[in-house]
Amino acid sequence: MNSPAFPTEPTAALMLDGPAGKLETIVEAAEAPVRNAVAIVCHPLPTDGGTMHNKVVTMAARALRESGIATVRFNFRGTGESSGSFDHGRGEADDLRAVAAWVRRERPGAKLWLAGFSFGSYITLKCAPELHPAMLISIAPPAAGRNWDFSTIAAPECPWLVIQGEADEIVDPQAVYAWLDSLKDLRQPPELVKMPDTSHFFHRRLMDLRGAIKNGVKPYLPPEIAQDA
Repeated sequence: MNSPAFPTEPTAALMLDGPAGKLETIVEAAEAPVRNAVAIVCHPLPTDGGTMHNKVVTMAARALRESGIATVRFNFRGTGESSGSFDHGRGEADDLRAVAAWVRRERPGAKLWLAGFSFGSYITLKCAPELHPAMLISIAPPAAGRNWDFSTIAAPECPWLVIQGEADEIVDPQAVYAWLDSLKDLRQPPELVKMPDTSHFFHRRLMDLRGAIKNGVKPYLPPEIAQDA
């Protein structure tokens, strides 16, 4: 099994073993002050061109690194250099489980954070009950349309930041708000950030997205990692 060590360089490209073969992965180090956490950031729908290089995904990862959190981005099966083929959310959830298992093996003392954009947020929400992240970030979760069954999504048991553009032309903002209102037994309600005049891909609003993420996660940042003198 290919289980490389967690990189120490600022940016590292890896090929991890996944359930369908290799998973193309990029690991990027946090900026100081470094926090004891690693965030996996999941990309939008591969069949619509979504990859780990999507601008919303890379901006979300940047915001987390600037908050002191190392980030892991990977291409779901059949995307980029990752093996396999699209599996309508089933195999993609297995891909996330494999990457999370690697992070926890290599960084056992670090908190696991999950973040996702659109389809990626569906996958992270689907896996959250078993992966038990310390923080969950959902950007434009596709709560209506397509084939993603949000009726089976359980309310996360961790701090949860939801960011939704109010001019989203792909994900119906009102459907997202209605879905959030329908959730029961929330340990704590999600922090919902509504961004006016903002499209699905946050055109001309990426810096605002960065700020929303940094502000939203600030209360939940884990302790800094002590640096060697």
